[in-house]
Amino acid sequence: MKTKIKPALLVIDMVKDYFDPRHNLKITPYAQGIINPIRELARVFRDRGWPVVFATDAFKKDDFIFTGRMEPESIEGTEGAQVIDELERKPNDLWLPKPRFSAFFKTGLEKHLNERGVTLCAVTGIATPFCVLATALDAICYDFCTVIVSDCSAALSEKMHNDTLNLYRKSVLRPLLKVSTSGELLSDLGVD
Repeated sequence: MKTKIKPALLVIDMVKDYFDPRHNLKITPYAQGIINPIRELARVFRDRGWPVVFATDAFKKDDFIFTGRMEPESIEGTEGAQVIDELERKPNDLWLPKPRFSAFFKTGLEKHLNERGVTLCAVTGIATPFCVLATALDAICYDFCTVIVSDCSAALSEKMHNDTLNLYRKSVLRPLLKVSTSGELLSDLGVD
């Protein structure tokens, strides 16, 4: 008996601080290019009643993560840790502030998805080799098939983005973990 696929869209770290020119983040030019594709994908998911989840960094000011080279950004409770306005977060969308890279880490995301019968996570956002990848790999650990949506994710450079995705395009995890464009994803989901 074939299990019916029920997808959820996971939008990772599309927060105001990461798009604020005052922070001078190198990822911003690449991240700008994925806003419209993510917005369109979210529209399609909402139209079909499929969950849309925004999982965003929400660090403490004195967070361990800042003892390395990272500058304090996306601080819990600040405007900079909010989802960017361009993605038009809707009341039915779930917003999960997250304390670390993966959207599953200490957020209750697994429970939320299981309660809605989700079987596939479509992962988008920034940054491909960090939070997007951590979320995708954790999704598999929680028994969700996973697609990293290549034209809806970005890294510090196109090379870094493509090098990361190329590791998984033909990995032994396929078809549990796939890399697809948003068009390929929608086609696989039966959306014309």
